[in-house]
Amino acid sequence: MGVLPVPAEVRAILLDIEGTTTPIAFVQETLFPYIKNNVREYLRAHWEEEECQRDVGLLRKQAQEDSSLDGAVLIPLESGSGEEELERVIQAVVDNVHWQMSLDRKTTALKQLQGHMWRAAYATGHVKGEIFEDVVPAIRKWREAGMKVYIYSSGSVEAQKLLFGYSTEGDILELFDGHFDTKIGPKVESESYRRIAASIGCATNNILFLTDVPREANAAEEADTHVAVVIRPGNAGLTDDEKSYYSLISSFTELFLPSST
Repeated sequence: MGVLPVPAEVRAILLDIEGTTTPIAFVQETLFPYIKNNVREYLRAHWEEEECQRDVGLLRKQAQEDSSLDGAVLIPLESGSGEEELERVIQAVVDNVHWQMSLDRKTTALKQLQGHMWRAAYATGHVKGEIFEDVVPAIRKWREAGMKVYIYSSGSVEAQKLLFGYSTEGDILELFDGHFDTKIGPKVESESYRRIAASIGCATNNILFLTDVPREANAAEEADTHVAVVIRPGNAGLTDDEKSYYSLISSFTELFLPSST
């Protein structure tokens, strides 16, 4: 794909994670299956803890909001202290989590529980965040050239920090100037990119957004943010129109910063 010059007005680079800094396979084949396979054990081990009860409460509230959806699983309140009653409630939470994940829901309730489970998995060494090998050297070069570097992902800020804090490259959190998740807005809505620009104190056209998802790229462009679409192994294919319309890179090393000459 060659070299892609970065526009001179760009002062910050905003990075997606899945399919951009990190293989989609890591998320789909490691992170998500870890939740599905371990949620029951996690709930049993942490049920009495305040954090876990907050997570369950948030899931219960979300379940009520979802009650009209096909297949939705309500989570009952505990009406007693018996072991059988506890297992009934835990089973409902497990079923709810599995249902949400089967639909690729991105609710705050689900993301919060996932984040707490991943925190435990990273801390115990059961999981390490996978990073493409070109990512860290490129970001170091960008920062040396005076660029600010931020993350914007549908995964929670906590989950982002875990991935980069316990990565295959070690703790690389120092490389990022800030993190954004969908609390600032959906990635497919242009207003989200305006909010990010306001938050970091620059104009939208001072930002270059790297993502593998054309819908996100389109939303960023509508906000007058510069965009490049990242082609990585395992990413969804692009249409011929998308290939001809968007600036494409297959490695962060293909970005050419004028200030680095």
